Amino acid sequence: METEYGHAGERSREPRRHLVPPVLRAPFEGRTFREFGYLLLSLPVSIVLFVWSVTMVSMSAGLLITFIGIPLMAVGLMGCRAFGMMERARARALLGVEIGEPRPVRSRGGLMSWIGAVLKSGVSWRHLLYSFLQFPWAVFTFCVVVPLWTTGWLLFTYPLWQWVFPAYTGRGGIQLYDDAHHHIYLDSPFEITVTSLAGLLITLVVPWLIRGFATMDKVMVTGLLGPSRLEERVSELESDRGVVVDTSAADLRRIERDLHDGAQARLVALAMDLGLAKEKLTEDPHAAAAMVDEAHGEVKIALQELRDLARGIHPAVLTDRGLDAALSSVASRCTVAVQVEVDLPARPVPAIEGIAYFTVSELLQNVSKHSGAGRASVDVWLAGDRLMLQVSDNGRGGAAASAGSGLAGLAERLDAVDGILVVDSPVGGPTTITAELPWRA
Repeated sequence: METEYGHAGERSREPRRHLVPPVLRAPFEGRTFREFGYLLLSLPVSIVLFVWSVTMVSMSAGLLITFIGIPLMAVGLMGCRAFGMMERARARALLGVEIGEPRPVRSRGGLMSWIGAVLKSGVSWRHLLYSFLQFPWAVFTFCVVVPLWTTGWLLFTYPLWQWVFPAYTGRGGIQLYDDAHHHIYLDSPFEITVTSLAGLLITLVVPWLIRGFATMDKVMVTGLLGPSRLEERVSELESDRGVVVDTSAADLRRIERDLHDGAQARLVALAMDLGLAKEKLTEDPHAAAAMVDEAHGEVKIALQELRDLARGIHPAVLTDRGLDAALSSVASRCTVAVQVEVDLPARPVPAIEGIAYFTVSELLQNVSKHSGAGRASVDVWLAGDRLMLQVSDNGRGGAAASAGSGLAGLAERLDAVDGILVVDSPVGGPTTITAELPWRA
């Protein structure tokens, strides 16, 4: 497990500070215009989608007595899914919301299998529901936002174009009232100023109204056009299963390599030495005794290598005495002074206990190899239904769980069991790495 310290850490950038308050910035921000454009486009898009859905549902319902109605309904649902793809792209571009792609329709082959898969897919029916809900919502937001947005800017800029009325219409300004005896126009300096201020107020309020409507659109698009929570969980479990399989395969390769290059090679050499000693036993007993003595030393080394290998697979002290003793054993082999504190009311399940042990072991290896620390500490405790592990050191810091690093691989392995790894390692230190695992006792 390789983790770079020092230059690997990056200082987080401070958020940009604005001198103008948000309420005054909102009418001129790009976000407001993007969200306004989204609401503006929603009306024509929703009309086309609503017409498509109503037409296909009506035709398929009317033809349901015949065989044509069922495949026609499937075609209508697939059309809604195609519109949903466009809507997700539009939401990503204008609303800045990332929406995952739902599961595609999976059939075993053949027309009937495809029709059945489309009709059984909850994703298809959620897209149809979106087409029915989006249309009235788009009409409402369009009728509210567009008039208010246009009116606000027109009134706000009224002093700039008020001259058009006396120049081309013969009136003093915007007409408020007109009958046979009275004419009220907004043409005096005071009235023009009040009109502009009213437009400014509307202009400042409308962006927040736009953001509220856009938030509702985000909820609708995410909830109806994105993958369901069950689909996301299935995808997450599939990804975690791949990580577990890859990790297990890598561990098996490591064990095979250690056996082949270490104990196995030593035992082969030992067998050859004993064979030579056997041949020399009658001719030169003293030389044979020396060779047997040397072979005895090789046996001790081979046994030590096998013990180390067994400890790397699953240490006996962890099985017999639990995390406290096992982590203390690991800390005693660390090149820096390590203080271990374990406060657990009971032992977690063996699988979680093993993951916790190897997590701390790898983190302490990083401390020994890369941190330049003089001391470190290991704390283990129970918080609710989560097992918490924390390894700290006073080294130079700069550790990062970047792609390809050892910490990234460790985070993936923890994620496979719903665990979390949090790295806090500013350049210059100290470093604190916290791991959170499910208890599952």
